[in-house]
Amino acid sequence: MKIPAIAIHGGSGTITFDTNNSELKKRYLNALNSTLDEVYEMLSGGSSATECVSKAVSIMEDCDLFNAGKGSVFTANGNHEMDAAIMNGETLEAGAVAGLQGVKNPVLVAYDVLQNTPFVMIAGEEAIEYARHKNFKLETDSYFYTQLRYDQWQEIKGAAGMKLDHSGEGAKFGTVGAVAVDNEGNVAAATSTGGMTNKAWGRVGDSPLIGAGTYANNKTCAISCTGHGEYFIRGVVAYDVSCRMEYGGKSLKQAAYDVIYKKLKRMGGEGGLIAVDSSGNICMPFNTKGMYRGMKNEAQTIARIF
Repeated sequence: MKIPAIAIHGGSGTITFDTNNSELKKRYLNALNSTLDEVYEMLSGGSSATECVSKAVSIMEDCDLFNAGKGSVFTANGNHEMDAAIMNGETLEAGAVAGLQGVKNPVLVAYDVLQNTPFVMIAGEEAIEYARHKNFKLETDSYFYTQLRYDQWQEIKGAAGMKLDHSGEGAKFGTVGAVAVDNEGNVAAATSTGGMTNKAWGRVGDSPLIGAGTYANNKTCAISCTGHGEYFIRGVVAYDVSCRMEYGGKSLKQAAYDVIYKKLKRMGGEGGLIAVDSSGNICMPFNTKGMYRGMKNEAQTIARIF
């Protein structure tokens, strides 16, 4: 396979819009393709995998189509709490943030944590203060308001439960992520999410948890997950794929397929992942009805919803 290479995702689950004639479908595909084109140009120009996954996720955070950054869902309190993580497969350094409010690009804060602190994760009010202190872009509540997300919240506002970020038949698990391998063969992964509609009690899913929703190791692969976070946490999904490769001798495809189609399904979990190894092999399995995803290398560009 050819390197460099990049893969991205924008969530998995049931796709509820008209698949035959849909402007919304075109918008999603355009968003995926434009992200792939911009970031692959960086990769092929010599930028590191870690820089490129950060850039890819920040682009998707700026798009209101996805449940991350601008498009984040409403919590039970009517605000937006965002999580993100990034990991460098060459050094195994990682950075993560949880429970951010008002921060335009959580993945950039996570990247700063990786680069400039001795920690892996910071959370809550202190993480917001950190972003403010480091002069990251902050936005008012109106920036994060979208009619779709508001309507979803209104459907279950005041109820005891939470809901995944798509209303209607089934659910769409809203997360964005990117994995990449650069010209040097180094891999990296990044993930960002707005979580679940109507979430309460400071709920944090798998996206910012290294080994659950995000992982990267040059010996094996880089992985970003999307799905029902509790199952990905219990199954330590991202790290399990890496372990099956490192200790079990499985290929990227074998390891990823075993985890998504067998292990996760047995647990009752739904979702998918994107992964790339240091040779540029890409795998994008999911056990739901669809997953917003795309990949690009020297030979081809692919963007898919179903």
